[in-house]
Amino acid sequence: MKTFKLSILSIALGFSINILAHKNHTGGIQTAINKEKLAPYDIIHTKITSKGNVATFHMAVSGKAGISKPTATGKLAGSDVFSYVWPTSIDSYAVGFEKEVGILALAVTSHPDFDDTPLYDENRDGDTSNDGNVWHSHWVVLKPNEQCGQGALGVVDIPEGAKPRLPKTWPGLPILLDSPGWDPTFRDNVVEVKIPFEDIGIVNSASFDGVTAGLRINQSVHAPLLCVINVMDVASGDLSLPGKVNQ
Repeated sequence: MKTFKLSILSIALGFSINILAHKNHTGGIQTAINKEKLAPYDIIHTKITSKGNVATFHMAVSGKAGISKPTATGKLAGSDVFSYVWPTSIDSYAVGFEKEVGILALAVTSHPDFDDTPLYDENRDGDTSNDGNVWHSHWVVLKPNEQCGQGALGVVDIPEGAKPRLPKTWPGLPILLDSPGWDPTFRDNVVEVKIPFEDIGIVNSASFDGVTAGLRINQSVHAPLLCVINVMDVASGDLSLPGKVNQ
């Protein structure tokens, strides 16, 4: 009985802390707690702020951020990606892609079956090819793709033989994805990424949204390579990008 009472108390205390944390968030997009959604991906607050030339991408959820990751399958085809995503109105050209090729989004992802940050050793074991399960950041360009499902988004593929403008830290995959190496930080129910920009005005004039989602590598490992297959939550409810930076 004593153990049961302590468990109830712990659950109530955890819920109270999340309620308090929700009330303490200011600005950005505020979202009500939804007990029917997976708590580590139930968005309650999304914002982007800037100071000097550094932009901070912030997201809070109703549970412990980053605690839930995909289960490894042992193969690339059909493997899963979990993500915290900030879709923005920033032009894709600003981070090294061609102009106006889709929705530029910052994504914090985990995927144990492949590594797409070949320049970085996130787990610091001396091997740069086995870090996919460690939370890391990407710029991705998203577009509706009917091959991913009706109304679904996918990361834009690079057609075979095409040579588009790409960031210097492009990881070599045939999709519009960049691996710039900006480390995300997790603190209780918050995930944040700090990113320096040469022209912070591009960020300050942008609008944004917040999304938590599961993505999946195509079973044929071919176009479309990476599809959004499970949208867990959308801060605005309709991906209308209502958030304003520093507001």
